[in-house]
Amino acid sequence: MKTILLPTDFSDNSWNAIVYALNFYKDSECNFYLLHVNELNNDVTDDYLYSSSQNLVADNTIEQAKTQLKLVLKKILEEFSNNTKHQFYTLTDTNFFLESIRQHIEEKKVDVIVMGTKGASGLDKFIIGANTGDVITKVKCTTLVVPENAKFNRIDEVAFPTDFSLSSGLQLLQPLSEILDKNRASLRVLNIGRKPSTLNPQEQKNKELLEDYLYNNRYSLHFLTNKKAKDALQCFVKSRSIDMIAMVAKNLNYFQQILFHNKVEEISYHTDIPFLVLHES
Repeated sequence: MKTILLPTDFSDNSWNAIVYALNFYKDSECNFYLLHVNELNNDVTDDYLYSSSQNLVADNTIEQAKTQLKLVLKKILEEFSNNTKHQFYTLTDTNFFLESIRQHIEEKKVDVIVMGTKGASGLDKFIIGANTGDVITKVKCTTLVVPENAKFNRIDEVAFPTDFSLSSGLQLLQPLSEILDKNRASLRVLNIGRKPSTLNPQEQKNKELLEDYLYNNRYSLHFLTNKKAKDALQCFVKSRSIDMIAMVAKNLNYFQQILFHNKVEEISYHTDIPFLVLHES
C-alpha cells in the first residue's frame, strides 16, 4: 500500500497533478491525502484585537478550504469511482507550507509527493514555482513534479541525467526501479559535457556500480557533449519519446542547471514532461 500526498491550491495545475497521479497509480493500492495549506503570515504582533481578527479570518479560510476539498474529492469520485484500489482523505492545515508538508510526511509515512507546477510566466519566468521548488530541494521525500501540460501516457522511456557522483548510495534509486519494473520501461542514462574517457576513477567506479544495479533493466548510456545541461537535455528529449525525467536531488551540478534557471525560451520539457526527484531518506 502506497501513501501519496497531493498538495493542492485548487488551481488547474494542481488538479492536473491529481489526475496524473490517479492514472499513474491506477494499478496500485494507494492511500491519497489531499492537502491544502493556509500559509501563516510571517508577521508577528502583540496586538490582541488584530490577532483575534486574524484568527477569525483563518477560521473562515479553513472552512472554505474544507468545502473546496470536498468538491475536489467529489470530482475525483465521479471521474475515477471505479478504482477500488484507491482510498482518499482530506487534510487542511494552517502552517508554514514546508513545515506542513514535513509534518504530514512523517505522520502519514508518505512515500511520494505529487505536485503540479505552472511553467514560465510573468517577469521572473522561472521554470519551477516557489512552493514546488522548496519541496523538491528542502523536503526529503520522493517527489513527482507534474507540469501544467503533462498528460499521463504509458511510461516507455525515462531519462536520467547524472554526473556519476552517487555518493549517497544507489538505494535512493528504488522508486525509479519500481517505475521501470512496473512499466517495463527503458532508462536512458545521460552524462552531459563529458566523454567516457574523461571520467575520473571514482566516477568510473560509480558508473560501473550503476550498471550493475540496472543489470535486470533495459537501459542505455549516453554521453552528450553539449556543456549546458538544459540544452543537452532539451535536444535529447526532442530526439526521443521521453515520458519522464528522473533526477537525484543532491546531484546539484545537473539539478540546478535543469530546474532552476530562467532561460526558458527554447525549453519545452518544463511544460510537458514530469520530473521524478529522488532523495536519500
